[in-house]
Amino acid sequence: MELAKITSKGQITLPIELRRKLNLKEGGKVAFIENHNGYTVVNPLLIAIDDAQKAFAGEAQRLGLKTEDDVVAIVKEVRQEMWEEQNADSD
Repeated sequence: MELAKITSKGQITLPIELRRKLNLKEGGKVAFIENHNGYTVVNPLLIAIDDAQKAFAGEAQRLGLKTEDDVVAIVKEVRQEMWEEQNADSD
């Protein structure tokens, strides 16, 4: 268990081991998530990455992407379509 003292301004210093485990750097943010035991301190970036992974789950298979080359090809295709849309009025 790690402890942190609260200042008169409501500030705390997270112990170094906790900052390392959460991969927190100077200027970073933490999120406090309420659960049945109280609160859990987490790195919100890790939550965002997890949410993005869940949102994209199955998309590669749905699109038929099997290799990194497939991903590069679809990115190039989308970029080409976007470029054509942006420059359609200049013709």
